[in-house]
Amino acid sequence: MSQANEISAMSFEAAVAELEGIVEQLERGDVALDKSIEIYERGEALKAHCEKLLSAAEKRIEKIRLDRQGQAAGTEPLDAE
Repeated sequence: MSQANEISAMSFEAAVAELEGIVEQLERGDVALDKSIEIYERGEALKAHCEKLLSAAEKRIEKIRLDRQGQAAGTEPLDAE
């Protein structure tokens, strides 16, 4: 499985956890330059995947509108205000 396919199959939580690990490695500075570049590139791919998943989730979020009696009157997109 290619790196892109592997990352695209990851859950948001798994991608964030791996991305946090990469950030920690890079911040410590104890990784060889070539390895740093390699894990940085993977981190960029993980970041893009997380942003894609968040964008998709935002599109699905709806807020419930309530009528005067407090009953659900329907839904509308989150940022429709």
